[in-house]
Amino acid sequence: MRIKVWGILITILVIFQADAVLGWEKAGEDRKREERDPLSTKDQRKQLAWVDSVFQSQTFEERLGQLFMVAAYSNKDARHRQEIARLIREENLGGLIFFQGGPVRQANLTNYFQSISNIPLFIAMDAEWGINMRLDSVLAFPKAMTLGALHREDLIYDMGKEMARQFKELGMHINFAPVVDVNSNPNNPVIGFRAFGEEKRLVAKKSVAYMKGLQDHGVMANAKHFPGHGDTESDSHYTLPVIKHSENRIIDIDLYPYRELIDEDLMSVMVAHLHVPSLDSERNKATTLSKYVVSDLLKTQMNFNGLVFTDALNMKGVANFYKPGEVDLMALLAGNDILLYSQDVPKAKAMILQAVEEGKITRQEIDERVRKVLKAKYWAGLNENKPLVTDGLLDRLNSPETNLLAEKLYAEAITVTSNLNNVLPIKYIDLKRFASLTIGGDGKVFQQKLSKYAPFDHLEMSKNADPNTLARMEQKLADYNTIIVGLMGINNSPSRGFGINGTDIDFIKKISKEKTVITVLFGNAYGAKNLDGLPHHIMAFENNAYTQSLSPEIIFGARNAYGLLPVSVSEGLRIGSGGYLEGLGRLSYSIPESQGMNSRKLAEIDQIMEISIAKRAFPGGVVLIAKNGQVVFEKAYGHYDYKKSKPVSTETVYDLASITKVLATTQAVMFLASRDLIDLDRPIGDYLPELKKTNKGNLILKDILAHEAGLVAFIPHYAKTVEAGSWKQEYYRERPESGFNLPVSNDMYAKNSLRDSLWTWTVNSDLRKLEPGRRKYSYVYSDLTMYLLQELVERMTNQPLDAFVNQNFYEPLGLSTLTFNPVQKMPLDRVAPTEDDITFRKRQIQGYVHDPGAAMYGGVAGHAGLFGKANDLAVMMQLMLNGGKYGDVEILDEKTIREFTKRQSNQSRRGWGWDKPEPERGKGGSAGALAPKSTFGHTGFTGTCVWADPENDLIFVFLSNRVYPDANNNILLKDGIRTKIHDVIYEALKKS
Repeated sequence: MRIKVWGILITILVIFQADAVLGWEKAGEDRKREERDPLSTKDQRKQLAWVDSVFQSQTFEERLGQLFMVAAYSNKDARHRQEIARLIREENLGGLIFFQGGPVRQANLTNYFQSISNIPLFIAMDAEWGINMRLDSVLAFPKAMTLGALHREDLIYDMGKEMARQFKELGMHINFAPVVDVNSNPNNPVIGFRAFGEEKRLVAKKSVAYMKGLQDHGVMANAKHFPGHGDTESDSHYTLPVIKHSENRIIDIDLYPYRELIDEDLMSVMVAHLHVPSLDSERNKATTLSKYVVSDLLKTQMNFNGLVFTDALNMKGVANFYKPGEVDLMALLAGNDILLYSQDVPKAKAMILQAVEEGKITRQEIDERVRKVLKAKYWAGLNENKPLVTDGLLDRLNSPETNLLAEKLYAEAITVTSNLNNVLPIKYIDLKRFASLTIGGDGKVFQQKLSKYAPFDHLEMSKNADPNTLARMEQKLADYNTIIVGLMGINNSPSRGFGINGTDIDFIKKISKEKTVITVLFGNAYGAKNLDGLPHHIMAFENNAYTQSLSPEIIFGARNAYGLLPVSVSEGLRIGSGGYLEGLGRLSYSIPESQGMNSRKLAEIDQIMEISIAKRAFPGGVVLIAKNGQVVFEKAYGHYDYKKSKPVSTETVYDLASITKVLATTQAVMFLASRDLIDLDRPIGDYLPELKKTNKGNLILKDILAHEAGLVAFIPHYAKTVEAGSWKQEYYRERPESGFNLPVSNDMYAKNSLRDSLWTWTVNSDLRKLEPGRRKYSYVYSDLTMYLLQELVERMTNQPLDAFVNQNFYEPLGLSTLTFNPVQKMPLDRVAPTEDDITFRKRQIQGYVHDPGAAMYGGVAGHAGLFGKANDLAVMMQLMLNGGKYGDVEILDEKTIREFTKRQSNQSRRGWGWDKPEPERGKGGSAGALAPKSTFGHTGFTGTCVWADPENDLIFVFLSNRVYPDANNNILLKDGIRTKIHDVIYEALKKS
């Protein structure tokens, strides 16, 4: 299988090129390990002077406090705050490790605690996947196992860098990360997904990148859990795990990442609560308390000169055997520098002082460790500690750049672990019937994103469903040939099978025998062993908004897949499964910064829309922006109507009005021209012989397309069918009956031959008078151009216009909402209402075309009648920017697109069918003034527009129902709302 071969090759490179130099590594580094002091700064003299000054200001007993860090919480009550404050004042604490709470609350506590401390406090957090691991209101970075799937260590470095920035915003100095355990045991209950993988070199490379990202930007990294927690089947939080491997095996495998990190100036290590008989055979002796493990192995043999932390001293791995205070002393005697999560600091200090008196440890040994702590505090900048600024803190922590980095990490990790017959990415959308099935949890984001690419029906099922439920679901899926299954509700417990039920997998395997089934596992990588034997599956590693959104992009080829499975989970799914899978170039989705745009500037669109809605320019709308093939802004505003009966969503379908001209009729003409089926230099009468004897017969096609053929602007055809404000009975009925089946609106049906009448009235209409002295007609924008061209298309293709564009454009592109007569194809409440038509139809229009002439055509006309959502319009415009190609289909040729979209006359700004900006500098016409002159698009009477800019690969879609409830409402045009937004987009490009 192609992706597995690539995956294995890439993994070989990742694992065995251990000497490869990453871009951010120091070239030619050859200092001996024992010469290194990772805690020293460039200004060593100032550092040592500060250390001496602080050290001398304290008594020996006071200095002891620097070796203790206790737990602090920002979600606890005043009593907790007071207790921490007491310890700081009375015990001269060295630092705090913060756990649960909120960012602003923690920042306020930090400011208070630092203000009452004689020596600035070390502030730490156990934040393996970022501060979200402990605090609310901030986004999460991927877990280590997810990062293990990356082929790019530079992104992990960037993550460490960004974590360091966030830590500094919160006044924190130490991150107890990365986990460098080599997780060789799939049944490990405490490490598992917290490890990068099962192979020592892979773990080392990822860990070094993470560490350097932190430390290069001023935050101390901490490698844990020494000497290696990767092959345990019990949890040291609850008991004392036993590691039965030989010392040689531990040195070769588990200590390998530590040696690599120490060589790169690792600043701190955390020692685990493990019992390793091959290292220390004393019964129930935890490694934390073992002098051989801490002092002899780590400090002496491995020449580690950074800080050594205990794991939390309240954990049962040590607390079951020793009392508070006692365990602290034993840890200190073993060689640890900092006692973490001490349960009784006063008692521990008293026992240490007694041990000094008894000669178990010397004052000099303790003083050396205190000095080491103070050196580290200087390195962290605590010599110039300043109060934290809490105003705007949440915005700074959750910056767009932070969001983008998290997205990149998740995107590059997603792994295609099986792809039988190269089904992925999905091709030929128009040949498939799609359903999604989510099992065991909420898959709303997953479902919504799938619907961006194809028409989907979405189904849900709980885990471990009973046989009757499974039978009913099988019946529901009978009519679909392509089914995307999302496995939700995955947990991290090996003993509970990672939350995956065999009945569910059997059901997926059963339907896979007859249908194309693609399974996405949203959870622990080890759970993938249950997928063995399924033909098409993807590892998303975690279940969150990122992975649910990104997985469909991989499935439909909007992004390339790169992930490599970092562990072996079964015989069929070995480490290295996956690898590069090329996408198809469909639209992907991200934030503005992903394409060099400024989201803060684009936020001005929100204000423009809110003000416009308040002024009743329109009740609601949607704005979409795509850059370089990626949708970077898609927002819905307001409601369907001023009664606020339903909020607008990005899935709301709008009447596109004259956008029909370019996304239906002109597209069809371009299709014919690109295949040389028509010649635009010839008269239309050559293709519609009945016109030859009329004043239309000699009109040249390119003049018609440029609105320079002499056609009048429009003809109010509906006026011929009403009299004294009422319908003429010869034309309309309130319900369908023989000869009256043409839908004009709800409860309004026209005579079947009415379209023929409109065509006759159009053909017989007068041309404009040719101006004296001119051989060619001047420019006048005319709806009649599209009446003529619709007839041309239908005659040449022998198909109705709607059927032709649907078959050749919309269905192959997966555009389920781009359609005529939506009332026949989707629920009415998905379509925004337009005018309350008191002149012609005498009713509120919703789901039927607003334009009267198009309505009299049965809803399918060359100039109006098309409906759609913003995303579908963006796909059509991206097709144009791509030179007629999108995904795996090629519909138009690039030469035709260039010709149709360039300015075609010195009389107007227009191309053939397409509108363009005004040619004069600084004037945009219907487009923004900042839009390049190569831009092309169109506007719609109902309050819509779509523009594409080939110079910047930029798309702008605006949808609204400004004609609700009155088409005379002209605020949208008067205030230039669409052009204002268009200009904001270009300003956001400049401010990137």
